[in-house]
Amino acid sequence: MNKKVSSLLAELEDLKRNFANGDARILRALRVLAKAKFTDAAELLRFHETLLFLRTYPASAEVLKLVEAILKMFEQRVSQLRKNDSDLSPLDDPEVSGIAGTSVTSNFSYAIVCWLAAKYPSQLQIDWDWFEEEERFGATMQRFLPLLDEEAMVEAHVPYRDYLGRAKGRANEVVWLIERFQSLRLSEKEKAEAYDSLKIHVRWEFAVRASRTRMRLPVRKTFFHDRPLIARREISLANELKAPPIPLERLPPAPGERILEMARETSAVRYRELHGFTFGDSRRVIRADLGRGTEAFVMGVPAAARLPLRAYHAALIFKNGVPVGYFEGLSLFERMESGFNLYYTFRDGETAWLYARILRLMRQLLGVTVFSIDPYQVGHENEEGIESGAFWFYRKLGFRPTKPDVRKLTSSEERKISADSHRRTPARTLRKLAAGHMLFELSDAGKKMGKWDRFQVRHIGFAIQTRMAREFNSDAHAMRLHSVAFVERTLGLQTQDWTGGARTALENLSLLFAMTQIDRWDSAAKQLAARIIQAKGSGDEALYLKLMQKHRYLRAEVIRLGY
Repeated sequence: MNKKVSSLLAELEDLKRNFANGDARILRALRVLAKAKFTDAAELLRFHETLLFLRTYPASAEVLKLVEAILKMFEQRVSQLRKNDSDLSPLDDPEVSGIAGTSVTSNFSYAIVCWLAAKYPSQLQIDWDWFEEEERFGATMQRFLPLLDEEAMVEAHVPYRDYLGRAKGRANEVVWLIERFQSLRLSEKEKAEAYDSLKIHVRWEFAVRASRTRMRLPVRKTFFHDRPLIARREISLANELKAPPIPLERLPPAPGERILEMARETSAVRYRELHGFTFGDSRRVIRADLGRGTEAFVMGVPAAARLPLRAYHAALIFKNGVPVGYFEGLSLFERMESGFNLYYTFRDGETAWLYARILRLMRQLLGVTVFSIDPYQVGHENEEGIESGAFWFYRKLGFRPTKPDVRKLTSSEERKISADSHRRTPARTLRKLAAGHMLFELSDAGKKMGKWDRFQVRHIGFAIQTRMAREFNSDAHAMRLHSVAFVERTLGLQTQDWTGGARTALENLSLLFAMTQIDRWDSAAKQLAARIIQAKGSGDEALYLKLMQKHRYLRAEVIRLGY
């Protein structure tokens, strides 16, 4: 690519956040670059990501129209590079994969492959170059391929692909294989375990509509940015959490399912999967209008896919119809473990504002007032978090470290920064700062602050394992039976007809309740506990959380067990 085009591309990257001087320079650069021939995949990738940012944060209708026209032809640009035998590996990076004209190859989970096989059967194939689990494959496939064991039991280098090719006939090999697993007389969990153990890599040659380049949610009105974007320093998380309610709309099942399909697509083309997208409940999808052209679609999961203790919610976030990120919340009482991921392309956008709006939404929907950040998100065993200075992003929004030694180091580093405005925290210091959780609490939440500082849900799991070893000779079945009987008797529950999610919720929560002083609670507390169990196994988990938030005895016991 010539120097003029390279210079214009760098200029366009600089202009994408600068809306103060109108759109003339942006349009000039776009018109020249639209005619340019790119011979390097890395340069083409830079152009694509800048275009997608401008499509999401357009300065004007004219910019929007021109950007869409260029993106519409992007598949041909990728195809031309392929014809020229260019190195396309830069387009496969998980941060930027999913461009029109490319494909993704991954050992997707059984649930996602089932969905892909039903939705896009002709776009799938097994990537045999990644095939490694020969022994496990042979042992499993014997049930589908007669006499395969004649070779698989004694021979090396069995031609499994040839066996499968003959057995499937004219059917797509991925679809044929999935149909065989679906026919097994096993539970869905057992089918998934059997399939996932094979580590089969599936290639998805997705259509343009499912690509990052062209995936769009129809919008009624585009929000144009003719002024500077909202910076982090302009955001007060405390104030945002007290802002007026966000407009909400519950979607009917059909539109809800379409949102879930988009969530799976935009994740899969990025080599990602999210529990709430894979198993989301289309009957419980809520659209939230966050403002500034931004929408969030919040979804729960059906009873069969719920966590034993925590309530689960996920959200897919769109800006002007473009998927820009996702959120995952795991909640107990008023505490939510929050995971926020803004896709790489959009991290120069209004990240802090968007994050604050999402937390406001979660407070509104679920009543949560304490937000916890996992150490990984701020850089623990995550070099991307270290390089981006994620710790300071959360710290400047008001999050505080929960570990005393990290708090002390934070204070020391803040004093150094105050004395030297040009100081950048060294990576080795950032790694130490990322050694523990960070927490944000509303000061007017009505409860003493700091109660959740040392809480980790895994400590409850550890306590249950200890009890199982000590009181039940490590027999999980015996402990479950004893716990359920104890809770049924103590709460006066009649559960003979309980099945499915209700039964599962009873069995899981009984393990927790059996470790509390439930037998000493008053009748009102016991009745509330019974309602909590029932809410976990049916309806929306928002009710489960809100009932929990009313149970002060259970809250105290859970915090104690989680320390």
